[in-house]
Amino acid sequence: MYLTKEVKTEIFAKHGEATNTGKSEAQIALFTFRINHLTEHLKKNRHDYNTERSLVKLVGKRRSLLDYLKKTEINRYREIIKVLGIRK
Repeated sequence: MYLTKEVKTEIFAKHGEATNTGKSEAQIALFTFRINHLTEHLKKNRHDYNTERSLVKLVGKRRSLLDYLKKTEINRYREIIKVLGIRK
């Protein structure tokens, strides 16, 4: 499995707090990790439509979290965009 407990803990520690896994930055970082993994999978398996649907849903969830962060705290939004390298 690509997303082990250790990987999640590392992502949460790097982009938030190890105990506060609900922080917007931590959730966005986790979604970005999963999106990157699914994108690589779809490059190899073009006709995997279930994975494609999952990818679109994840991108939508990440987009809504980014919109929330942009609306509430613009500095945190700019920082997470720069750190993760998300286009916007």
